[in-house]
Amino acid sequence: MAAVFAFAAGLIFGLGLILSGMANPAKVLGFLDLAGSWDPSLAFVMGGAVLVTAVGFAVLRKRRASLSGEPMRWPTATAIDTRLAVGSLTFGAGWGLAGFCPGPAVVAAAAGVPEALMFVAAMLAGMGIFSVLDARAASRRNARRQ
Repeated sequence: MAAVFAFAAGLIFGLGLILSGMANPAKVLGFLDLAGSWDPSLAFVMGGAVLVTAVGFAVLRKRRASLSGEPMRWPTATAIDTRLAVGSLTFGAGWGLAGFCPGPAVVAAAAGVPEALMFVAAMLAGMGIFSVLDARAASRRNARRQ
């Protein structure tokens, strides 16, 4: 049952990205181009998304289980550390250079957009490289503790 809920949520999210223009890199780059011909329309999309999410979180915080019956698992990390800052800067740079962030890139790649296919391939490669480097760093930390 959880897979059905996940599929439905992903489908609604993907349709929302398409309808809002978030899957169109030209629209995203127009929004990010503050010094040029700035397109503020995505600010309204993001503002609406933040508002809906805030209401959703307020309602869901009171629940012990999701609608699919899965236990609610909330993030516990609250510190802003170097990994978070570097990751955020990398994310922002990639978004500004390509006009894609992960969700819209997957939607556009599924539609066969060549640039999105390249972005998703690069994103997956980056995730793989991070996974390997992170595992090595954890192994070194564990070796030093012993």
